[in-house]
Amino acid sequence: MTDIGIGMIGGGYMGKAHSVAMAAVGAVFDTRLRPRLEMIAATSAESAERYRKAFGYQRATADWREVIDDPRVGAIIIATPQKLHREIAEAAFAAGKPVMCEKPMGASLADAEAMVAAAEASGQVNMVAYNYIRTPASQYARQLLREGAIGEITWFRGENAEDFLSDPESPATWRTEGMANGTIGDLAPHMLNAALALMGPIKSLVAELETVHHERPGGKVTNDDQVQMMVRFANGAMGQLHSSRIATGRKMGYAYEIHGTKGAIRFDQEDQNALWLYRATGPEAERGYTKILTGPAHPDYRPFCLGPGHGTGYQDQIIIEAKDFLEAIAEGTPRWPTFRDGLDVVRVIHAAIESARSRTWQDL
Repeated sequence: MTDIGIGMIGGGYMGKAHSVAMAAVGAVFDTRLRPRLEMIAATSAESAERYRKAFGYQRATADWREVIDDPRVGAIIIATPQKLHREIAEAAFAAGKPVMCEKPMGASLADAEAMVAAAEASGQVNMVAYNYIRTPASQYARQLLREGAIGEITWFRGENAEDFLSDPESPATWRTEGMANGTIGDLAPHMLNAALALMGPIKSLVAELETVHHERPGGKVTNDDQVQMMVRFANGAMGQLHSSRIATGRKMGYAYEIHGTKGAIRFDQEDQNALWLYRATGPEAERGYTKILTGPAHPDYRPFCLGPGHGTGYQDQIIIEAKDFLEAIAEGTPRWPTFRDGLDVVRVIHAAIESARSRTWQDL
């Protein structure tokens, strides 16, 4: 068993989530690599020191370059705003260190492409932090699809609908400025990642972006409130995707429904420990969806709890993600989603924005 120094760049919401995960993952999964919270960087010395004390790091700094250059830091986690992702990732790979980066990789397609080039040129392990698809239920859904449990896939519906900006009187913030922080850049990547994981590549799409509340207390809104897409997957199936930050009443509406020739699958993150499975077998009068409660028989559940139906939560997804990152480093082999997988999401986002601008179908 070997320890590895973790360098965290960014101490906010996701910086905390990744720090807690790295502190817990060795005990939960008994990983070969045991993370040591070595150094954390934030925008000021005061905030960095506050995060250091709160999360348990050995040292703190206001300069993220010190984290990357420090020989006691063996792996980098990027939890900063998107506009900083590229510069930090390129520096980390140049220093020969593996990187896990928060989604959706940079603030533009050019950023994402450059980050992939740097990652692959370095030969270092790289991963994008898409956590929702790692629930035991969604991992089981992927397993069922690989096994052909619902036959040939014919249709996919996915959404990521939340209501944190549904009130028109909610003030303008950083979230209401710039396309990278709009719904297409902030929420849509999660469901696009799920669609690619469950269905495979998207062949073509047409999209529409909409800003519903153009002004808010404190300023104008310069990005989108909601987006809808029609897509055609490379496997021939049709699909519909929707993301919104103004979906009144929805708190974590990360949901999908998949139809096949022999059955169907439904999932909703607001009930993340359940997967609904329909099998077109038996007498018609007895057919219906079966609610499957996750338990030790499902992927990555047993390390948390031996009781079926007791459930896992949001932070547990981040711990599973941490385990995958550490295993990738220990084995020197990539874990999905790599930076190249993350680039696929960014390419779809870029195509959706262009489709909305030109009001035409886009081929990928």
